[in-house]
Amino acid sequence: MAKVYFYYAAMNAGKSTALLQANHNYLERGMRTMLFTTAIDDRDGANAIVSRIGIRTDARTFAEGDDLLAIVGGAHEKESLDCVLIDEAQFLSKDQVFQLGRIADELNVPVLAFGLRTDFRGELFEGSKYLLAWGDDLKEIKTICHCGKKATMVARIDASGKQTTEGAQVEIGGNERYVSLCRNCFRSGSVGAID
Repeated sequence: MAKVYFYYAAMNAGKSTALLQANHNYLERGMRTMLFTTAIDDRDGANAIVSRIGIRTDARTFAEGDDLLAIVGGAHEKESLDCVLIDEAQFLSKDQVFQLGRIADELNVPVLAFGLRTDFRGELFEGSKYLLAWGDDLKEIKTICHCGKKATMVARIDASGKQTTEGAQVEIGGNERYVSLCRNCFRSGSVGAID
């Protein structure tokens, strides 16, 4: 029986790299995969999953309202899929996470979703909330804070390098806008070398 796997972490933990390695493993064995990433983030070009270490591959984008069950089901009907992989899974909607469960349960295709658990305020993203609630297998990918402890939080930093807790939940950016912190450094506003 196929499952929905959710691999979650703070920024810079290697989520996209892990996804790309999993995809490579399937392809190397002659299996067929379908990859998705969010349409929201096109910093590295649309329709691509790119890791910070420079590995990339083409992917289909998903947007709010897309029916992932219909998209995957149509592709699976034409040629059997062995795995669905989703990058930036925090941006999935509640309905889309439910659809991922149906992909695993009804199509018997495993789903590997990779994403952030929480936003810069320490609040769950909608996609992450429902993946944590409904996923079959939850796996944390670890990274470290500047203080050496395990980083579990993501802080947004402003132009002066200070932590900010104001603004929209989604603001696309990389290392210039976000830093991974342990809970204590997040709470105290200590963002590291910039302090």
